[in-house]
Amino acid sequence: MAEDKEISKEEQIGFHKGSISVLSKERAELLKIVSVVEQLIQMHLKALSELGVSISEEQNPVSEKNKDLPKQKKPPIDELLQ
Repeated sequence: MAEDKEISKEEQIGFHKGSISVLSKERAELLKIVSVVEQLIQMHLKALSELGVSISEEQNPVSEKNKDLPKQKKPPIDELLQ
């Protein structure tokens, strides 16, 4: 009876490979979303700056959370939405 419930090694390998594939694609999509949100935040910060509102580093919660992240060149928002 215990043998009926066991999954073959090939099935386990397939399951884990499939999971990694799906999760990798999900991670890529999540990074796209984060990039779009970051660009929108930067656009609003720039607009505030042009209106004379100064946002210091201490007041900007985005800068505090992202200060240790490596800077990456971000593609234009139009490319991400296609």
